[in-house]
Amino acid sequence: MNNIVASANRRTALLVFSQAAMLLAALSSTTAAEQESSEYLPSGRKLSRLSKALADAPRRREFESVPFILTSPELWDHEAADLLLSYKYHALQVWESTDFAAPWINLMREAINGQVFSLGNADFLAVAAVHGNAHSALFNQVAWEKYKLAKVAGGQADFNSFIVEKAGASPRDDLQDLTGFYGPQNSNIVSLQRRGAVFLGCHDSIHAIARYLHQSGEFSDISPDAIAADLTNNLIPGVVLVPSVVAFLVELQHAGFTYSKAS
Repeated sequence: MNNIVASANRRTALLVFSQAAMLLAALSSTTAAEQESSEYLPSGRKLSRLSKALADAPRRREFESVPFILTSPELWDHEAADLLLSYKYHALQVWESTDFAAPWINLMREAINGQVFSLGNADFLAVAAVHGNAHSALFNQVAWEKYKLAKVAGGQADFNSFIVEKAGASPRDDLQDLTGFYGPQNSNIVSLQRRGAVFLGCHDSIHAIARYLHQSGEFSDISPDAIAADLTNNLIPGVVLVPSVVAFLVELQHAGFTYSKAS
């Protein structure tokens, strides 16, 4: 009888030990993942919450026609725009970007690297206020091919390379690796969005591009309002559409964003 009890106790002890070991392993794994996230993903908790809220905010992308001047908030991403204006942190920067060929993406990457890794501002928010021919970078490849946007972009590229991450680049890359996720060879919109950067789409620029396309001849049978609607529907994911970037710049600076000219 004593042997049976002793054997049962040993089995119970082994079972408890095994469960404890599994729990410890799970906790260690979670801790390692959290440490990796904390070490390699520069978004702080505050910026992470903003990124999630922005992702959940509605985007209006089912237009058939849009007017020259927007007068109703229902025609732009006003909820997401309001989230940006209400974000409070001591380090905020807005980059006005007008030239597709200018180094604005690279400058934003450098600013985020410096603010996060050098100055310790994990919740630093960088916003790109994009208009002019730089706005071509905010359209997906479908729009690029349909409307031949390489010409609108100044003939600088055959496709929208700004929405393509470097193959094999990962947030786990060494910070000092020039060819890695944080280096100059991975300067693109998608990677910056993953790090919390926000890109503003400009309705005024979209309509101007639509008018240009309409007048070019190939799309003369489609109204500028309809072309502008289609272009808006083909903005890349995550873009926050505002009525006018130059008008919204005033709101951003009033909210505490430091203005920087990227081109």
